[in-house]
Amino acid sequence: MSATQTQPNIKSRDQRFTNLQRTLVLIKPDAVQRGLVGQIVGRFEARGINLVGLKLVQLDAQKAAKLYEPHVGRPFYEGLVSYMTSGPIVALCLEGVDTITVVRKMMGATKPSEAEPGTIRGDFAQRVDFNIVHGSDAPESAARELPIFFSNEELVSHDPSYTFFL
Repeated sequence: MSATQTQPNIKSRDQRFTNLQRTLVLIKPDAVQRGLVGQIVGRFEARGINLVGLKLVQLDAQKAAKLYEPHVGRPFYEGLVSYMTSGPIVALCLEGVDTITVVRKMMGATKPSEAEPGTIRGDFAQRVDFNIVHGSDAPESAARELPIFFSNEELVSHDPSYTFFL
């Protein structure tokens, strides 16, 4: 039983959840500069996605290149690295059931003009090159991206009390 569990009849975390995933979300420089961090994090928390890591960082060119390595050679690559290193970002590690898919839906389409109202990009993004957030698009991407920003010691899995009812 975890430290936050108070009732002996509550099943362990592993018994309550299947397909528990972790994903990386980056709140990009435009969102940080516009003061949107709290609203964005709040949406994930309100959805019941568990926050297991969070930090404000100034991304350097080496880490940005490692993050966006799959895009090397594409026309937008240089501008993307320049943009991501232009100001502070907030790195999040989120955990939950099918979290990668859920987070991607919450973020909305990459192009703000195609993002549905109610999604993060639909509500806040203004341009495709300043589109507020980055999120891992697959478990393999999350496994590659998370260690760029977080060591295992920096990630804290926990059982929020609301999960006892899930």
